[in-house]
Amino acid sequence: MITALDTNILLDILLPNEQFYDLSARALEDATGEGSLVVCDLVYAELCAHFASRRHCDEFLEENGIRVESLAREASFLASRTWRIYRAQGGKRNRILPDFIIGAHAQTQASRLLTRDRGFYREMFPSLVLLSGMRK
Repeated sequence: MITALDTNILLDILLPNEQFYDLSARALEDATGEGSLVVCDLVYAELCAHFASRRHCDEFLEENGIRVESLAREASFLASRTWRIYRAQGGKRNRILPDFIIGAHAQTQASRLLTRDRGFYREMFPSLVLLSGMRK
């Protein structure tokens, strides 16, 4: 089982977010016990902004057993098509292409996505298996 991670789950732990830290940490721990963890290169870029150096970010990922995976062309194409549909249906610009890239990566290159943003991913990627740090 490969679990792709959304940036928000990792930032809940890194920053830490009082409201979501425990839930995100528990969800990440559960996912670790069920298989491997992966982030796409876009999530890696978003994470690096919160570290003093690339080495520090890489150490954090390595210590947590998270590997960085480049985006496959299939995922890039799926992201572009899904974003295009979203915009054609009147979707607002507050949803930017990176959100679609994260979802497409998880759908094509992983088994599921761990995120706090279930509503968006459920709507735009209905066949994507979602895990959440949130309680229903």
